[in-house]
Amino acid sequence: MQERGMTQYQLYMKSGVPKSTIGNLVNCAYPSMKLRIIHELCQGLEIDLSSFFASPLFDENNLEP
Repeated sequence: MQERGMTQYQLYMKSGVPKSTIGNLVNCAYPSMKLRIIHELCQGLEIDLSSFFASPLFDENNLEP
């Protein structure tokens, strides 16, 4: 969101993902997330899933066991 200059509300409006879900995700309140939600967020951010998962955040060294 920050890279795109979007607020949580703007992402909610573009993706349809509830504001509470976005807020909980931003606050790391979820241990996991359904792929459907990730897909909807990616649509709102105008990126594809492959770009999302290509992020360095998903490198093996950054993942918890």
